Amino acid sequence: MLDSSIRVVYWWLKGGYNRICEQDGIFSSHRVEDAAFSKAFGSSYPDMKIGVLALQGAFIEHISVIRQLGVEALPVRLPHELDGLDGLIIPGGESTSILHLMQSYNLIEPLRRFAQAGSPVLGTCAGMICLAKKVSNADSSNLETLALMDVKVRRNAFGRQVDSFETELLVSAFGDEPFAAVFIRAPIIEEAGPQVEILSKLPEGAVVAVRQGSLVATAFHPELSNDPRFHSYFLKLVVAKTGVS
Repeated sequence: MLDSSIRVVYWWLKGGYNRICEQDGIFSSHRVEDAAFSKAFGSSYPDMKIGVLALQGAFIEHISVIRQLGVEALPVRLPHELDGLDGLIIPGGESTSILHLMQSYNLIEPLRRFAQAGSPVLGTCAGMICLAKKVSNADSSNLETLALMDVKVRRNAFGRQVDSFETELLVSAFGDEPFAAVFIRAPIIEEAGPQVEILSKLPEGAVVAVRQGSLVATAFHPELSNDPRFHSYFLKLVVAKTGVS
């Protein structure tokens, strides 16, 4: 976990995020360690195919994590690219842009059908907003989400980009070992329906990770941490739901 004196800076690069830490004027890359992946996920699933929605945002990082876990990961930009997938990740980015691009590429209904058929979906940050039934502070009255999870979310709940932060979370599915979570202009969940399982909260009580059946959503960016457990958790859910090996 980063010390509070470290300022975390993020910027867009070739459609994804490049994460840099700055302390005392010295920059260093924050990379995922292969040992962490092998420890968390010892065996791969050669027959599994995971799609990552690649319209905008941090899709490159998700693809990289899934591939390092020994699973085929494919970018998804068009409806027919959902065919044959065992699961899907909707990445963080700018939620309004992602939703408008979903509409432009006629992806809204195909994505809904994909999830409603029982295929697992992981939404991170903006992806969580895309999955939510309600957005309390949507900047457009015609902002159409996928409306798949029975949650109400609030966009940019922690402020502007400069208010981004990293903190350790306890996640119910991971036992007592905390998860280092990266929050970038992150949303929070204000309300959750009775079928929604709370996976993690911030110390002050804000809900930041949930599961509803085969759908998982986080307010933070697990693809930007050193810890592959959320992706591993999602892949195990795919196995349980689809039986793919």
